[in-house]
Amino acid sequence: MPQTGEISAASRIAALLVKVLCMFKRRGHSEKHKTLPVTLVVHAGAGNILKQKMTYEEEEQLRAGISQAIDCGYAILRNDGLAIDAVEASVRSLENNPLFNAGKGAVFNRDGINQLEASIMDGNLGAAGAATLLTTVKNPITLARKVMESNFHVFLCGPGAESYAKEQGLDIVDPSYFWTRHRWEQHERGYIHNKPLTTGNSGSSSLTTVASATLADSKHKGYLDLPMGTVGAVAIDANGYMAAATSTGGMSNKWDGRIGDSPVIGAGTFANKSVAVSSTGAGEYFIRQGTARYIALRMQLLGESSDQACKAAMSEMKASGGDGGVICISADGYPSMVFCSAGMYRGYCSQSTKHIPVIGIFGDEKIAPGDIHIKL
Repeated sequence: MPQTGEISAASRIAALLVKVLCMFKRRGHSEKHKTLPVTLVVHAGAGNILKQKMTYEEEEQLRAGISQAIDCGYAILRNDGLAIDAVEASVRSLENNPLFNAGKGAVFNRDGINQLEASIMDGNLGAAGAATLLTTVKNPITLARKVMESNFHVFLCGPGAESYAKEQGLDIVDPSYFWTRHRWEQHERGYIHNKPLTTGNSGSSSLTTVASATLADSKHKGYLDLPMGTVGAVAIDANGYMAAATSTGGMSNKWDGRIGDSPVIGAGTFANKSVAVSSTGAGEYFIRQGTARYIALRMQLLGESSDQACKAAMSEMKASGGDGGVICISADGYPSMVFCSAGMYRGYCSQSTKHIPVIGIFGDEKIAPGDIHIKL
């Protein structure tokens, strides 16, 4: 049998081990829950956005709308909320604003119908959700999140997606809710090659037809002057968790059933534990490139910074005939806003901005070190 001294020594060793384990446990807990600087970046579309094409009042309204969207999401982050909640809130704000091509402000397709789509991704959980071909769901980004949280499907479309939205108790509206005069006028003009479409010999503008060529066909560069746009947000919260969200009405006078990059995980939206990306622009090019995932892979495999990876992706896109931009956040909270179009509606908020939204629209503005306009 062990002697009393041996038992005492063993007890002391056991007590010491317990103490050390408790110390490691407390250290691990505090490291996991330490407060990190939070950052939120938003975009509201990219394209042929020029200062001379808008009035001072229009510019101020656009800046205010972007700022409001940032405020909605950043307030969540500052109150120790999750990144996934922040990006959804920012995108919902933009969806509810008729100035932007998503939700209430969505463009019309060739048949005079608003078809909406969105996607969202939680980088911490690796979960994603998306929905497309929506005509009655008020906030597509919230449906995308419901799909993500179902833990069953990732992507729903059309009537099935809208039925699921009803089942989940989301806001369902009459399709007329999405009608806005300025989008209808864009639809009526139906620009291709900066010329209105006509039917027969009447010379009148067509409300329901477009040229037989696919609008995004690289041989028809006039599509870049059609109203396009997407809204999106990326964020990192105080836990270091990252998320991305994207929503759009697509391309003006697009073919019925056309799906862009916005609801495609890996093209329009991507997030993991190291990066979050949201895209905007000519969707067909972003799908071919797999832009959002491509940027993440360049950072992971090549060791590039977010600026370098975004610049490489947008330079390649511009060279191939595409047009648009991306917003990105890396794990240290650094924001990148890189675009190869004339302009991009964009803004961000962080500790470095003293928690005040900073907004940019045109190509000659530089609102942050990672705000980069690519000209080729």
